[in-house]
Amino acid sequence: MNQTELQSISPYQAFQMVEMRVGRVLRVELNQQAKKPAYKLWIDFGSEFGTKTSSAQIVANYVPEELQNRLVICATNLGTRNIAGFTSEVLTMGMADEKGNVVLLQPAKDVPLGSKVY
Repeated sequence: MNQTELQSISPYQAFQMVEMRVGRVLRVELNQQAKKPAYKLWIDFGSEFGTKTSSAQIVANYVPEELQNRLVICATNLGTRNIAGFTSEVLTMGMADEKGNVVLLQPAKDVPLGSKVY
């Protein structure tokens, strides 16, 4: 999409372009190669989407045990990136706390894996 096409879409259309889905963290490992402390996450998005990987700089606020089985919200259609030797397929969503450390977005209740955010 070029600059002119981007300017012609509404903010709602732009929001719809980013696919966000709910997944459950299956596995967590510290990424020893990352410049900034980060975890390698394996996230289950259900039978339709499967398990995807994510690199997340959330070490300041979370330990692996509390991430295990946690529901998270991820942007799933942004493409893959190689982050410190690890393929990150989805972007795990969060916002900064008062210290600038990431706090994860998550649903308030259990929802089916792979559910789309809208």
